[in-house]
Amino acid sequence: MPDTGLIVVDPGHFHVALVQQEMYPNVSPRAHVYAPLGPDLVDYLTRIARFNGRAEQPTCWEIEVHASPDFLERMSRERPGTIAIFSGRNRGKIDRVTAVLASGLHVLADKPLIIRREDLPAVEAALTAADQRQLILGDMMGGRHEITATLTRVLRGDPEVFGDPVAGSAAKPGAVMSGVHHIFKEVAGVPNLRPAWYFDIGEQGEGLADVGTHMVDRVHRTLFPDEAIDYRNDIHIHSASRWPTMLSLAQFRRVTGEAQWPDYLASRLNGDTLEYYCNMRVHYQIRGVHVTLETRWDWEAPVGCGDISNTIFRGSRAVLEVRQGQAENWRPELYVRPLGDIAAALERRISALRTAHPGIGLEKGNKEWRVVIPDKLRLGHDAHFIQLTRQFLEYVERPRSLPQWEHANLLAKYYVCTEAVALSRQAS
Repeated sequence: MPDTGLIVVDPGHFHVALVQQEMYPNVSPRAHVYAPLGPDLVDYLTRIARFNGRAEQPTCWEIEVHASPDFLERMSRERPGTIAIFSGRNRGKIDRVTAVLASGLHVLADKPLIIRREDLPAVEAALTAADQRQLILGDMMGGRHEITATLTRVLRGDPEVFGDPVAGSAAKPGAVMSGVHHIFKEVAGVPNLRPAWYFDIGEQGEGLADVGTHMVDRVHRTLFPDEAIDYRNDIHIHSASRWPTMLSLAQFRRVTGEAQWPDYLASRLNGDTLEYYCNMRVHYQIRGVHVTLETRWDWEAPVGCGDISNTIFRGSRAVLEVRQGQAENWRPELYVRPLGDIAAALERRISALRTAHPGIGLEKGNKEWRVVIPDKLRLGHDAHFIQLTRQFLEYVERPRSLPQWEHANLLAKYYVCTEAVALSRQAS
C-alpha cells in the first residue's frame, strides 16, 4: 500500500499540475487539495482531469478537495498526507512553508520561495528546521534536467576539455546567461491562461526574483559543481537594472480572461497600458568569476519557438556555449569552442558519456564542435517536472541522501535574486 500522500496547497500556477503528469510508485493516488474556492482551484482541477482523461497513459489521481478560507490552518491540523506542494502566490509563501514544516510535512515548492531580500533569514530558518526534523524542503528546479545543461556541466567538470573557469571582466564575463520567456503561450497543447494577480509584481515577484532563480541555479551548479556556495563571502553584486514590458488591455484580457484591470494594478498603469516590470539584468561575481544574467519577457513567441535560453561559460581551454536561435530551429544546441588542443580529450569525454546518454556525438564545424543530441534525450519543459519529482521523492525516502551543498546553494541563489531586485529598484 502506498505510504506517501500528496497535499496540494492553494494551487495558483500550472507547475503544480505538472508534478502530477504521471503516477509514482509508493505515492497514493488520492491527493488532497486545500485552497479557497476560486478560479485557481478550478484551473488546477481541470488540468488534473485532463491528465486522467488523456488517451495515452492516463493518470488515475483521486482528488479530495478541502475548500475553505482557513485552508492552511485546516491542512496543518488534519495533515492527510506527507508531502505539501506549493505553486502559486509568492508573497508570504515562505511563511506558509515554515508553518507546514512545523507540522511535520515535507515540502516541494515551486520557485520562488521568496521575492524580497528581507525574507532570506526566513529561508535559512526553514532550512535549519527541515534539517533538524529530517524533512526535505525543495524548490522546483526543472531546468537542472535539461540535456544541454547536464552536458555543459559535465564538460565544464573535465579539466582536459574546459580547463579552469576564466574570471573575465564586466565587459566580458566568465559566465553569461540570458533568457526570453513569453507571457502568452500554450502548455500541454492548450492556451495557458494566467491569473490576474500574476501581473502584480508584489505578489508574483519581478524579473530575476522569479524565473531568474533557474538562471542562477544553473550558473552556480555549472561553475562550481557539487560545491557549497557561501553567499556572505563568495558573492559580490555590482549592478542591476530593470525595465517593463508594456501590456495592453486587449493582451491582458486574452491572457487572463479578465474584462478590466483589477484595482491592485492601478498604480502600474500608464494610461490604459500596464508597465509590467518583468525584465532585469544583473552583474555580479562569484568566487571572482564575473557573471552577467539577463531575463526578459516578450508577449508571444515566434511560430515554432518557445522560451529561449542562451549561455556562455569561458574556460582556459574551451568556451562552452548553448545557443537557441533561429539558426538552431529554436532548440538549444551545445557548442564547444576550443582555445587549445582539446580534440582527443573531447572525443574521449563524449564517448564516455554515451553510456548514460545514448546517441550523443560531435559534429566538427569551422571553429567549433556541436554536440549532437538525439531527439529522444530532449524531454522538454513539462517532462522535467516528472524528473524533479522523482528526485524529490528519493530524498523523502532517504533524507540523508540530500547533498550537503543543496541548502547553502539554495540560500546563495535567493540571495542573488532578491538582492538584484532591491538594487535594480534603487537604480530605476
